[in-house]
Amino acid sequence: MDESPSFSGSQVLITGGLGFIGSNLARRLVELGAHVTLVDSLIPEYGGNLFNIEGIADWVRVNISDVRDEHSMRYLVQGQHILFNLAGQTSHLDSMQDPFTDLEINACAQLDILETCRRYNPGIKIVFASTRQIYGKPDYLPVDEKHILRPVDVNGINKMAGEWYHILYNNVYDLRACALRLTNTYGPRMRIKDARQTFLGVWVRLLVENRPFEVWGGEQLRDFTYVDDCVDALLRAAASDAANGKVYNLGGERVVSLQELAGLAVDASGGGQYLVREFPAERKRIDIGDYYADDSLIRRELGWQPQVALPEGLARTIRFYRQHLEHYL
Repeated sequence: MDESPSFSGSQVLITGGLGFIGSNLARRLVELGAHVTLVDSLIPEYGGNLFNIEGIADWVRVNISDVRDEHSMRYLVQGQHILFNLAGQTSHLDSMQDPFTDLEINACAQLDILETCRRYNPGIKIVFASTRQIYGKPDYLPVDEKHILRPVDVNGINKMAGEWYHILYNNVYDLRACALRLTNTYGPRMRIKDARQTFLGVWVRLLVENRPFEVWGGEQLRDFTYVDDCVDALLRAAASDAANGKVYNLGGERVVSLQELAGLAVDASGGGQYLVREFPAERKRIDIGDYYADDSLIRRELGWQPQVALPEGLARTIRFYRQHLEHYL
């Protein structure tokens, strides 16, 4: 599927646009000729980083604003053709320690955004970034979209609500919306100073700093999506009316144990060390065990499939941080 005709000249709004996935998406959209507006609160804990748009800053419009500000969002959604709704609080641990902030961002603000679109731009197309976390501990593997939703933390419950609001507004108000349940997304521009976004970011930082990293457990199976493949899925979902009202899993090109992943990361780095440790107690309580997705639905309906193999993705990621580490600490 050729995305280019669909986005040239399009007015596109990305919430969380200075974050990891949002900034990589913005780069691709600029290449495709879209007029891109990025909304980001730049709250330090949430991953927004102005360096993420280095090289395209003159080609995008940036609005430093919080998705919880309904007046700001009312202004921003008007005249937009597509909204990539990526803003969110991603830390599972933070959601347990501060559940009400997580509720505000991942559920209440989502409802506000949808109401604002319904009233002020009902023709907009919305793609929502959901998460595999809403499945909780899998009953079977690989996990397809029909699997029961049973989140194990506050973040998962609020993300589930945010996703369902989007599907509800599609079904009841004809506000074209769909959701992608993302798995572990990784690549350049991800948060690496802590594990708020992904543990893999911490591994990458320590490898680049020539320090050993910890693997907790090590036996758990996971799948990983390189950020360019995630961006491709978001674009395909935005361009397809067949996606409206649908929820799609994203997966990776292979399933790996965390210990195998650690070995691949060390190889990609050209050396490094890791230690296998017991799972910390506070993490163990909200860990879901093995997880990998059945993503055959999006492959079949939207023609998506991962293009970047895990060793190559890890090598590109480590190369990026070797060059730009100081901007991410």
